[in-house]
Amino acid sequence: MTTDRTNDPKPCAWEVDGLRLAGLAWGPEDGTPVLALHGWMDHAESFRELAPRLAGCRVVALDLSGQGLSAHRAAHATYNIWDDLPQLAGVMDRLGWDDCVLLGHSRGANIAALFGAAQPDRVRALVALESLVPEPVASGSFVSTLRAFVEQTRKQQARPPRTFASREEYVARRVAQGNSRATSEALADRALKQGPGGVTMRGDPRLFASSAVKLTQADIESVLRGIGCPVLNVWGTDGLRQRRPKVAEMIGLAETLIADYAQIELAGDHHFHLDPAVAAQIAQATMSFLDQRPSGDCGGG
Repeated sequence: MTTDRTNDPKPCAWEVDGLRLAGLAWGPEDGTPVLALHGWMDHAESFRELAPRLAGCRVVALDLSGQGLSAHRAAHATYNIWDDLPQLAGVMDRLGWDDCVLLGHSRGANIAALFGAAQPDRVRALVALESLVPEPVASGSFVSTLRAFVEQTRKQQARPPRTFASREEYVARRVAQGNSRATSEALADRALKQGPGGVTMRGDPRLFASSAVKLTQADIESVLRGIGCPVLNVWGTDGLRQRRPKVAEMIGLAETLIADYAQIELAGDHHFHLDPAVAAQIAQATMSFLDQRPSGDCGGG
């Protein structure tokens, strides 16, 4: 595998459903189309190490709505994980892609799985990093979840964007929350904007509120059954699987309910794809996985 490290990303922007969505693109325009979806409160730069290593692929990484340089949703709108799906289809239309490989990290992997189930003809393959589907909630939790959604959304709407005295303070906060310094530095600039009292987070505060509804075990099983494309699930040795016991159950369900499912584990934490050495391993595993499936071959368009 050869890697073109001189391939700097190209800034992109689209107007979809009245929302301005921003992103970054790497690789030849006629390469295999890959749509990359970042994790919660991250942005397109989270693929800065992985994307250029997917040689022969046209990787377009989005800033999902309310994050990075993309617009916030309207005051009456929501940030449930399924709310992004129509815009993903719209971005693919703008790009002229009938279908693509979906590459998702964490929350972005959950969104990718939902899209793969809802629009199976538009997804060649799914590469999910450090997640696949959300952990299910108890079937009797609907009302309590809805209550939290109403109360937390109103609270977050009234809260001003989080402000830090400096970029370094933001980086230090992420480090204190468990991210490596390298990851925190890599994600800082696109997440922040200069304000009168320092730097403020670009992300919409409503992303900190509860979803209106969360998926039950039956919902999760339905999603997994609906995924008809090949799936490669990549986990870090120090990532979510070690902290959340239910993740193992979700992997077991995926192995049972997805016809073509493979998983691997690589050294690293939840943001292992921002480590250059691990990103190279993820890229190699991804390209090998796709090359074994003709519709996902990264050798051309």
